[in-house]
Amino acid sequence: MFAPTKSRFEQLRIARHLIRWSLLVLPVSVVVGAVVALFLWLLESATQVRQANLWLLSLLPLAGIGIYWLYRRYGKNTEVGNNLIMDEIHEPGGGIPFRMAPLVLVTTVITHLFGGSAGREGTAVQMGGSVADYFAKKFGLRHEDKRILLMAGMAAGFGAVFGTPVTGAIFALEVLAVGRIKYDALMPCLIASLVADITCTSFPIHHTHYSIGYSAKEAMGAMSFISFDVLLLLKVLIAGAFFGLASYGFTVLSHYLTAKSQQLIRRRWLIPAIGAVLVLSISYCLGTTDYLGLGVNSPSADGVSIVSAFSAGGADSFSWFWKLLLTAITLSFGFKGGEVTPLFFIGATLGNTLAMLSGAPVDLFAGLGFIAVFAGATNTPLACTMMGIELFGAENTVYYAVACFTAYYFSGHTGIYTSQRVAVSKFHTTEAKESTLQEINTNQQEYGRRSAID
Repeated sequence: MFAPTKSRFEQLRIARHLIRWSLLVLPVSVVVGAVVALFLWLLESATQVRQANLWLLSLLPLAGIGIYWLYRRYGKNTEVGNNLIMDEIHEPGGGIPFRMAPLVLVTTVITHLFGGSAGREGTAVQMGGSVADYFAKKFGLRHEDKRILLMAGMAAGFGAVFGTPVTGAIFALEVLAVGRIKYDALMPCLIASLVADITCTSFPIHHTHYSIGYSAKEAMGAMSFISFDVLLLLKVLIAGAFFGLASYGFTVLSHYLTAKSQQLIRRRWLIPAIGAVLVLSISYCLGTTDYLGLGVNSPSADGVSIVSAFSAGGADSFSWFWKLLLTAITLSFGFKGGEVTPLFFIGATLGNTLAMLSGAPVDLFAGLGFIAVFAGATNTPLACTMMGIELFGAENTVYYAVACFTAYYFSGHTGIYTSQRVAVSKFHTTEAKESTLQEINTNQQEYGRRSAID
């Protein structure tokens, strides 16, 4: 045991450490929160303009060529997005150019203005990492401290863009390596995410409100001492497997389309143009624009969206598939934005479909799909369980955890981030040796390098 005097000195060192990091992350968080607020306002404005002027969709191929030119002219190594930040955290390299923040902001708004199917998380995280790297250089931080500040920047971007500060902190800790969390950045990430969220919400922007009316205790009646319905829990377990398979399908399709588009289309500027034509052609054949843009709300009362998926009849049986396909094409062919909001759409509409088939509560299953498909695609089950609590309330936490954990396993060792490393195998057998993990990581890194080749 430590001597009492030594223990007291240890607490003083800890207090000094926390004060130091609070001061370091404060400017990063405030700047990121303000930039995310601007980004959300621009995104909402772009969406409203597009919905009021559908002729803008016809310019999507030209918008894709414009994005290609911007990254060709100014982007350099920023093309790989979130993976660049994760690579810099894993191993020090050339740093993260500050131009990543304005470049990804502008190109994401362009993507949404002209109808690309994309999200916003990737943009917010990239802006957070870019701002954090800028301050790390100004502060003259060594690599270990810079690594923590970059993680705090990621947490700030994620927490502010979704209004989920605790989730943002856990996400930044959990996303770097499958199966392992390092707690050295715990408080910096939490402080950064909280401050960025407060800063963002101090501006006149509003996050979408979601709610789940189902209550496990009310449903159990006399057996209210049990916090869950056993039969419903079994349905959630099965649904979790489907959510994980949807995550796997989205990831594999995205990687495949990226590789094939670069292999088959030699003129690189044509890649986004062809991708835009595919997106518009599929939307035209479907006779709807519901699968373009974010998909949080639909301009028509009977349209399909994330919000509508929480009600019976709010999604078609294959709504999840069409959003999966169009998002994979949009992002794989060079447009900018995040994958997460489309994953919310995919999960919520798939949950709606599964609920209608199994007789389960629609709003609950839509919420479970919302977080679980995201959990499987990013390999972050803890962060996504917390997201369920922050967005929907803690009443159905058991179902959140079962759905997210099951989806995490059924998504395999793939993920939307190629720089995410596999630290612990998802199945502990004699076959899951160190060499297996090394092979998985090598394949992921090799894919990331191929994707970055222009």
